[in-house]
Amino acid sequence: MIKIDYSVNLFSENSEKLKQFLKSFYGSEINLDNDFSFEKSFENPIDMVELISTLIDNNEKFDAGIWISLDKNIYINITDFNLDKIIRYLFERYPY
Repeated sequence: MIKIDYSVNLFSENSEKLKQFLKSFYGSEINLDNDFSFEKSFENPIDMVELISTLIDNNEKFDAGIWISLDKNIYINITDFNLDKIIRYLFERYPY
């Protein structure tokens, strides 16, 4: 069986706000390879729901964007407008 990694990509024009969000979310400092972006892979895409919903719910404070990848080379921009539909889709496509 082929292992597929699903990814979340966060980005911001303000590296300090991105670092602040990550520190707040994970409870510790996160070292970034690129100060303006952060990528995390997941074996199960359901596990990314908490991260994407937390960022979108607090986006006015952290001013960061988020893209997810569920299929190779296909990225979906997550916004206030599509967050609920994306989360529903994840739970329908990848039941726990």
